[in-house]
Amino acid sequence: FMHKQTKMGLFDPAIESTKNFLKENSTRKLLLQFVNLGYVLGSAFTIWTSLMILWNTESPIVVVLSGSMEPSYLRGDIMFLTNHDQTYNVGDIVVYRLKNQDIPIVHRVISIQNDPKDEQEFLILTKGDNNNSDDRGLSGYGYWIKKSQILGRVRGNIPYLGMVTIWFNDYPLFKYVVLIVAAVLILTSYEREG
Repeated sequence: FMHKQTKMGLFDPAIESTKNFLKENSTRKLLLQFVNLGYVLGSAFTIWTSLMILWNTESPIVVVLSGSMEPSYLRGDIMFLTNHDQTYNVGDIVVYRLKNQDIPIVHRVISIQNDPKDEQEFLILTKGDNNNSDDRGLSGYGYWIKKSQILGRVRGNIPYLGMVTIWFNDYPLFKYVVLIVAAVLILTSYEREG
């Protein structure tokens, strides 16, 4: 007799675990897992919204995506922003967003001047610490950014904690694998009654 050998795929253990979970558990327990997942997602949303309100910025936490601020901040560092007083000084590290661009920029303020067209507005010139030139070519506002474009001033950071975000952007397949594995683990994990 010849036995047919089967190759185990990468996701076969997770799929088997999910099948066993569904066979062994009632609909009530499965529903409870979905409710728990909802609590986790709801908690994350609540924390993010609370930080937005407390720190007065639409993006209280950002990840450094390029090497333009090295050696001060490295690619993958997480930055914490506040935007309470909205006064900026030369030397401050700010995060701003350009028109029609989703990705914010983290750079240092190198010059500030009054806007000749609007007495209530300031024009701010920034530069990445690792860049050879300032950001005049980026802004589209006569080469200076307006105070209204600034999301906040950097108040603190955690080195490299944002690398997962960069991996998700650079390797989309990695993002889907992590999300699928996390979903399977959340849905199949439960306290066994003993």
